[in-house]
Amino acid sequence: MNTRMTVLVPLAALFAACTSIPEQNAALDQAHSAVDAARHNPQVAALAPDELTKAADSLRVAEQAATDHAATATVNHLAYMTLQRVRIANDTASSKASQAVVAGAAAERDKLLLEARTNEAASAEYAADNAEKQLALSEQNNDRKAAELANADAAAIRNDARVSDLEMQLKDLNAKLTDRGMVVTLGDVLFDTGKSQILASGSSNITKLADFFKRNPARTALIEGYTDDVGAPSVNLELSQQRANAVMTALISLGVPAGQLATLAHGEDMPTADNATAAGRQMNRRVEIVIAPTSKDVVSIE
Repeated sequence: MNTRMTVLVPLAALFAACTSIPEQNAALDQAHSAVDAARHNPQVAALAPDELTKAADSLRVAEQAATDHAATATVNHLAYMTLQRVRIANDTASSKASQAVVAGAAAERDKLLLEARTNEAASAEYAADNAEKQLALSEQNNDRKAAELANADAAAIRNDARVSDLEMQLKDLNAKLTDRGMVVTLGDVLFDTGKSQILASGSSNITKLADFFKRNPARTALIEGYTDDVGAPSVNLELSQQRANAVMTALISLGVPAGQLATLAHGEDMPTADNATAAGRQMNRRVEIVIAPTSKDVVSIE
């Protein structure tokens, strides 16, 4: 009797252990391999850690379902959801990597453009200095006519360099020449809908504007805020003022003297497109920087 019981107990334990082992599931194996591959991908681990964590959590749920002997269809569905989360993690990492490459290329382009402007300005300065030396030499020789010509050459060279540099700066800002002055338009991608906090995606244009005003300290500008016609006019007017103020504050924080800037709110007035369409409303949600003209302006940025 005792011998028989001794044999039966191990057999029962073995049967219980076997029933706790989940059945082999191809979909679950595939999900497990996908998560492991993503974990060992440095780009995914660095650029999509949150998405990778969600994929791993989803895999644990699927594995637990298999351990609990859930229906095969349920396990397969959970494995499929895990694969989708892995795909999201991979796509997110790839997208962020591409954005970094584009941002790096833009930064390199801006660097080269600045170097080109600096070299052009240096060449113009060198030519102007030579003209002034000729002026001094002519004055020493009492050659008034030559002195006048040399003086005119120096002034013309410096002015041409100033105009050329100004045109390049304005083209870089996509400025438009209007009867009000030169206008730089910042679209609604600068803000979230209904918000006045500047998004990180708009920082590049703000930085370019700040550089422009610091390089041209005599320039002043009116920062004008606009909205579409969705919502109460009074709310839109206040929102447009807040957005104009946000742009002005950002420029000042980058070193532009406050005395060069002022703000004006228009709300939903003066639309540039039809508010009846989504595309039109998007065009109307904007901030315009109106750079006041000066008596010396002879630039053409068409």
